[in-house]
Amino acid sequence: MGEELKIQTSGLEEYILDGNEALEFKLVKTAEDFNDEGKAFKPEMCHQIYGDNENIFGYKGLKVKLYMAAGSLETFVSEEWEAKVDPAKTDGVTADDVISPLVKILAPGSFTDSKDKFLTHIAGDKETKFRPMGELVNTINSEGCQYEVYKCDEATPRFRDYHERLQTWIMFYIDAASFIDIDDDNWKMFLMFEKSGGPGTESYSIVGYLTVYQYYAYGRDTNMMRPRISQMLVLPPYQRQGLGSQLLETVYRNYLNDDKVIDITVEDPSDNFVRLRDFVDTKNCMKLSAFSKEKVTEGFSDDMTKVAAKELKICRKQARRVYEIIRLHYTSLSNMQEYKEYKLDVKKRLNIPYQKEQSQLAKLQKLLKPQEFAAAMVNITNREQRLETLDKQFSELEAHYKTVLDKVAAA
Repeated sequence: MGEELKIQTSGLEEYILDGNEALEFKLVKTAEDFNDEGKAFKPEMCHQIYGDNENIFGYKGLKVKLYMAAGSLETFVSEEWEAKVDPAKTDGVTADDVISPLVKILAPGSFTDSKDKFLTHIAGDKETKFRPMGELVNTINSEGCQYEVYKCDEATPRFRDYHERLQTWIMFYIDAASFIDIDDDNWKMFLMFEKSGGPGTESYSIVGYLTVYQYYAYGRDTNMMRPRISQMLVLPPYQRQGLGSQLLETVYRNYLNDDKVIDITVEDPSDNFVRLRDFVDTKNCMKLSAFSKEKVTEGFSDDMTKVAAKELKICRKQARRVYEIIRLHYTSLSNMQEYKEYKLDVKKRLNIPYQKEQSQLAKLQKLLKPQEFAAAMVNITNREQRLETLDKQFSELEAHYKTVLDKVAAA
C-alpha cells in the first residue's frame, strides 16, 4: 500500500495497469490463430499471479501473451509494451517483472518465448499427432461439432505431465484455486476435447475438465464411496454452448451404475457451478415420478432423497434444493394460498440454522448470570432482523430458481 501511494504521489499512476486487461490468452490450433485477434480471451482474475490488487506497475500499453497449443498445451509467453518507466528518471522505481510470476505456474519445460519455435511446434508431429490420453467415456455431437470425454487418473500414461500443463488455467478462472496432489490415486479426472478432421487427420483441442475425489463413506461399509467434485473448468472459447452440462452429465453417468457409490457431493461450488448443477439435476429429476406435481405439492419426502440417490446419485441436500425448484415450477404464483405455502416451506428450511442458534441460546441462558447472558446477546440477530434476512434470502433464491426453470424449459 505504501509503495502504491509513493507511486501515485510521484506522478507515475499512469503506469499502473489492470493485470486482467494486460493478459491475453489464446488456444492455438493453426499458425493463422496466432495473429487472429478474434481467438483472444481474457482471465477473470489474476490475483494469484500479480497480487491482491491485480495491478501491474511500470508500463503503458502492456500486453502479456500466454498462448497454448490447443492439443499438447505447449506454451508461448511474451511481453510487449508502448512505454516503460525509466528508473533513472523515477528515483530508482522499477517496472514489475511480469513474466517470472507467470512462468512459475507453468509446467517446467512446457513454454518458450520464441514465436518461431512455438509455430514450428504447432506445425509439427507433437501437435498434429496429439491424441487424448485415458479411457474414452463419452462422445458428444453438438451443433455440428464433435466432443470426446476421457477419464484419467495418476496412473494413466502421459496424463501426469499433461495435467501439470492443464491446471495452469484454474489460477485465472477458479477463485482461491490450488493445484492438486496428483500422486493420490483417489483423484479421477474427466477431460473434454473438441475433435475435428476425419480418420487419420484428426486434431484435438482441450475444452475443459472436471476433477473428482473418491472419498470413502465413513460409518458405512469400507467399500462404499461418496465422490466429491472438486474443480470444473470449461475454457472461455467453449463456454455458453452447453458443454459444461454435458461434461457434468458424463461424470454422473460414470458413477450411475456403480453400486459402491452412495451419492456425489461438491466441494465449495462457485456460483456458476451452482447454476449448472441445479440445471442438470432439475432437468433429470423432473423425469422421475418421485418429483411429479402430485408428490412435490405434498412436501419434501424421504422417498425423494432415496430415489434421487439411487437413480441419479444426488445427495440429500441437493435433492431438497431440486425439490424446491420443481415445486416452484408447479406452484401457481397467481394462487396466493399456493404461493404462501411454498414460501413458508422454503423459509422453514432456511430458518433451521436460526432455530438451532435459539436452542443453544436457551441452554446458555440457564448457565450464565443475567449480565453475562446480556453481554453474550449483543451481536445476536433479533427476530425482526431475522425475518428481514429470511425475506431477502427467499427472494434471491426464488430469482435463481426461476432462472434455472427458464433454462430447463429452453433445453
